Amino acid sequence: MSTTNKYLACEQKIIFALLMMSAGMMGGYTYTVRGGVFCNAQTANVVLMSIAFGQGRFTDGLYFLIPISAYMLGAFISEALPVPIKKLRFLRWDTYLIIFEFTVLLIIGFIPLSAPNQITQVVINFIASMQYNTFRRAQGVPMATTFCTNHIRQIGVAAAKLLRKKDTEALKRGLTHLAMICCFFAGGAAVAVLSGYIPEKSIWLALVPMFIVLMRLAYADMRSEHDLLGLKPEGH
Repeated sequence: MSTTNKYLACEQKIIFALLMMSAGMMGGYTYTVRGGVFCNAQTANVVLMSIAFGQGRFTDGLYFLIPISAYMLGAFISEALPVPIKKLRFLRWDTYLIIFEFTVLLIIGFIPLSAPNQITQVVINFIASMQYNTFRRAQGVPMATTFCTNHIRQIGVAAAKLLRKKDTEALKRGLTHLAMICCFFAGGAAVAVLSGYIPEKSIWLALVPMFIVLMRLAYADMRSEHDLLGLKPEGH
């Protein structure tokens, strides 16, 4: 049995790489097209809220509770739904989530640029949170699929272990994290190029890696891993 086959389809590195690419596209999209912000994580929103409060702009600061709340709601839903969905014995929660994300990103492409940017920003906050909370480990390696901070940290850790202990496993892990960053980078760069031609619809580029993920997960759920639907992915 190969190493890959020891893990569910939703835990395989290629799935995480494709999700990183789509997340890079989402981040690039909200920054270049929808208001110059990043919606894949919430640190920036907390910082901006604290700055607004510190400067006495309380109304401006209170706005950031909306995307922060959307992110918390996404985490809550992605934590609460898998158990009842598992009882259906048809598809995994992970697959339903990708279907939902695909649909949402498709709809976002129809929202005109004249619409308030906050609509798109909050929606992407919501789906990014669910994706982050659902896909947690790639073949046993803890990973985030919506931002790069931990991947950058892990490369530094791997480099230190390689130099200090000649740890070849650390090298492999570091290279995996580097590959994830490259996928994220490629996604952001690609959507930035496309946004110059079809601004609001450039988010549809993210549907390409998302569709590949959906096909792989759906096939696994209905065919190759149907007998394993009751098995939890690592980290859950």
